[in-house]
Amino acid sequence: MRIAVTIFLTDETVTPTRLARELEARGFAGLYLPEHTHIPVERATPYPAGGDLPPEYGRTLDPFVALGQAAAVTERLGLGTGITLVAQRDPIDLAKQIATLDHLSGGRFTLGLGFGWNVEEAADHGVEWRTRRELVRDRMALMRALWSDEPTAYEGEFGSVRASYAHPKPVQKPRGPVVGPRTLVGGAAGPKLFSHICEYADGWLPIGGRGLTESLPVLRAAWTDAGRDPSGLQVVPYAVFPTPGKLAHYAELGIEEVVVQLPPAGEAEVLRVLDEYRPLLG
Repeated sequence: MRIAVTIFLTDETVTPTRLARELEARGFAGLYLPEHTHIPVERATPYPAGGDLPPEYGRTLDPFVALGQAAAVTERLGLGTGITLVAQRDPIDLAKQIATLDHLSGGRFTLGLGFGWNVEEAADHGVEWRTRRELVRDRMALMRALWSDEPTAYEGEFGSVRASYAHPKPVQKPRGPVVGPRTLVGGAAGPKLFSHICEYADGWLPIGGRGLTESLPVLRAAWTDAGRDPSGLQVVPYAVFPTPGKLAHYAELGIEEVVVQLPPAGEAEVLRVLDEYRPLLG
């Protein structure tokens, strides 16, 4: 089983370059980074985990800049977002950022995407909350048009692009309906989420990894009903606090990669936790 990590990298934590080098040297599979452009002070949206919102949410580094640094100092380490808030980004600019990072890293990028939870943050980006999932779906289709081998136009409900020359292209070739880098959708289990995964993604990024025994058969059935290759579905539990028993359970479910959580801390603390996780690498 591949073990990757995620961390809220901020202006107060270990640097992307230092962390990336240490991860590759220790044999970890990848580095996934979250994003928040800003956190409005006046918030009506409760923190999903309960309690006060941790301060690192308002200090998060831009994931694409940080992952670009990580790519430059590594050769094998996977690079991913967990998650990219697609609704809050211009899809033409985002398509270029993703393709550039994937190209420069030699195809090591995983696009983990989601729909967000902070209503106020999204509103400042002009996002209408009730239609954010449809907006993300539309923007993913627009980006697929830009990533296509031949100039391809797209006209959607929320945006459009003319047939265009748009290079570089993501390294991975199209597979089924998916065009672009490895793509995983984050979010809670349910028919809406699973329909998105089956339509334009390679799999699911379930936060915390709870309830997979019940939800995985449902997703696999939806995947097969959508005409997708059963062997192609990827499920990557995300932001997991690992134990040997938990990892063994995931392996029994056929899961091949897990993303474990690191603290948003300085270099010494982060390296200490990496050393604690090292026996899990096998």
